[in-house]
Amino acid sequence: MTAAPAKNHEAPAIREPDVTPELAAEYGLSREEYEHIVRILSREPSHTELGIFSVMWSEHCSYKSSRIHLKKLPTQAPWVIQGPGENAGVIDIGDNQAAIFKMESHNHPSFIEPYQGAATGVGGIMRDVFTMGARPIANLNALRFGEPSHPKTRHLVSGVVAGIAGYGNCMGVPTVGGETQFHPSYNGNILVNAMTIGLADQDAIYYSRGAKPDMPVVYVGSKTGRDGIHGATMASAEFGDGNEENRPTVQVGDPFTEKLLLEACLELMETDAIVCIQDMGAAGLTSSTVEIADKGEIGVTLELDKVPQRERMMTPYELMLSESQERMLMVLEPGKEHIAEAIFKKWDLDFAVIGYTTVERRLKLTMYGKEWCDIPVPPLVNDAPVYDRPTCAYQKAEAIDDAAYAALPPSNSPLFKEEGRKRSDASAIDSLAVLIACPDMADKRWIWEQYDSLVMGESVFTPGITGTQNGKAADAALIRVSSDKALATASDCNPRYCKADPFEGGKQAVAESYRNISAVGATPLAVTNNLNFGNPEKPHIMAQFVGCIEGMAASCQALDYPVISGNVSLYNETAGTAILPTPVIGGVGLIPDWSKAMDIAFKNADDAILLIGGTGTHLGQSLFLKEVYGKEIGLPPRVDLDRERKHGEFIRALIDGMLVNACHDISDGGLLCTIAEMAIAGNMGADLRVEPGNNPVAFWFGEDQARYVVTAPMSDVIVAQAKEANIPCTVLGHTKAGSLRLADGGAIDIEKLRTLHTSWLPDFMR
Repeated sequence: MTAAPAKNHEAPAIREPDVTPELAAEYGLSREEYEHIVRILSREPSHTELGIFSVMWSEHCSYKSSRIHLKKLPTQAPWVIQGPGENAGVIDIGDNQAAIFKMESHNHPSFIEPYQGAATGVGGIMRDVFTMGARPIANLNALRFGEPSHPKTRHLVSGVVAGIAGYGNCMGVPTVGGETQFHPSYNGNILVNAMTIGLADQDAIYYSRGAKPDMPVVYVGSKTGRDGIHGATMASAEFGDGNEENRPTVQVGDPFTEKLLLEACLELMETDAIVCIQDMGAAGLTSSTVEIADKGEIGVTLELDKVPQRERMMTPYELMLSESQERMLMVLEPGKEHIAEAIFKKWDLDFAVIGYTTVERRLKLTMYGKEWCDIPVPPLVNDAPVYDRPTCAYQKAEAIDDAAYAALPPSNSPLFKEEGRKRSDASAIDSLAVLIACPDMADKRWIWEQYDSLVMGESVFTPGITGTQNGKAADAALIRVSSDKALATASDCNPRYCKADPFEGGKQAVAESYRNISAVGATPLAVTNNLNFGNPEKPHIMAQFVGCIEGMAASCQALDYPVISGNVSLYNETAGTAILPTPVIGGVGLIPDWSKAMDIAFKNADDAILLIGGTGTHLGQSLFLKEVYGKEIGLPPRVDLDRERKHGEFIRALIDGMLVNACHDISDGGLLCTIAEMAIAGNMGADLRVEPGNNPVAFWFGEDQARYVVTAPMSDVIVAQAKEANIPCTVLGHTKAGSLRLADGGAIDIEKLRTLHTSWLPDFMR
């Protein structure tokens, strides 16, 4: 053990633990990684140096298991200003405006402490965006929880939703969209993925690169405490059974301070004082310092005594690894420190010059009159491990045909609670009643009404399908960015598809995002992603990851829909049980005239209801099989990317030409569930007169891709245009007040349908 010489009588006698391979293993470093650190330094690392290497070489920060595969994703297009590698991605949306966006996970912290875990996830992703000079204009979140019957699920839903609402609402940024699903695979490891979109002028974007030697390094925001230490390491390991012991690694957020930090940063950005800027996110002061040093090809010396601290006797190790929230690191133009200090003091935030940049490319830390760290920056970044993890031949699900479906026994579904009731007794309306009320499809008003979706006054389309005064319901949220233009955004993923066939599941996640944005009339431009998977050291998990990546890449390439930012979250396992592979896609598109944008609600009686894209034939991995028969079987529907693009362009042309007055893409639940959602949103029923084909269940509930339902006062023009474009188009019937009626005589009242749809979640959360 080594004791630090005291700088003065107030300096503590810090005793660092002995550094050993065993201690390194506790910090997530393998023996080989530890030995490589020794070779880099030509000596044993100090405890502080070991901590720095452990977080910078963690899965969360270094992407060591995913980096070689992420290179397969297309990241460029003429409208992409900044792709992966910065705090967030940037696209050109015209008129010198840029949309800046990213999605990140806060999964492990949210399972341990749901309120603070979710809240700080929202705070962190907003900092990533306004670090680049953008004012956040919209938040989304993609949430996955365990099965409703699990004893922790209700508590986790309550805490996560409250945390998202508490932080986002206080920041004054609308939460405009997202998704919430339930599945037993998330019982021990929930997913909280947060996305933020910001708006900036293209000539006023800030980056973490650009620092030169002999410039002041400045710390701004909140004081540093002991919360969140080794948070990045925790996010890079799977859970055991007793995870309450990890509670101290969860950060504590303060949205009121972040609001001040946002305004102060944007005010300072109006001057010419900032050279570069970096959010202190995962790995805190360590990662932000190293990022700036690496991208500037410089070194940094920090005087840690000068770091604002909210706790006494903090050690260099604690200061460098703390993930306290609401903090930024900047490099300023020399001589302009007073400009920045005046602004941050005005906003009642800490400001301190804590170091300087150097020609020598080393990270040096001093405190209490002693040097605690001296690490060469290039190998700290460039020598981070890169693993080509082994994969196995992935065992995809078996296909299911009509004969296999017909042989399925009744499940414990409400349809078969009556003794002796057979499948043939269950009508399409009966099945619809089950599906529209199931946890994945049920209305999530209980969640999104806790979010302020209208603050800032630019939200056109907002969450849910049953709200009226909260805006129009649509497949994508819509946020105005000028008097004419609006951004469309949605998050999408079907984890069941990804497990059954990772390649097709990855394709479908991107394709569904493309459809959701097209369905409101916007042109899809780019995506961010959040890739949530289990332990990559297991070959079948790595096979899931690689398959999904390659499927996503195929879709992004075919649809001109590049990936410009994202996050990888691995080791989402508890006691060896992995989550379903969940590669969430956050898409962003642009509509030049938001007044033409299309929502999903039926509008008028006697409008024609048209199916664009062909009838359903595919039941594999459908929500119907999952909820009605309790079976997650079969292959997912195949994604024909040529059809996706062609049908999406056709739909956008119909909307731009003002030929339709409602549009909804077909996804979970199939055709009949899509129509039911449109009916609920518009408070209007329909007469559906088309006779189903050979398999009426697949017709109504099949989840075949590249399909939409539209309504129009006149159908002839649309049918003719579809025929000319060689796109399948079927008139299903007409809208009509009162109830949803099928040709076989089955019917359900719209108010009953609405009650089924809206009751489940409030009843569950009571």
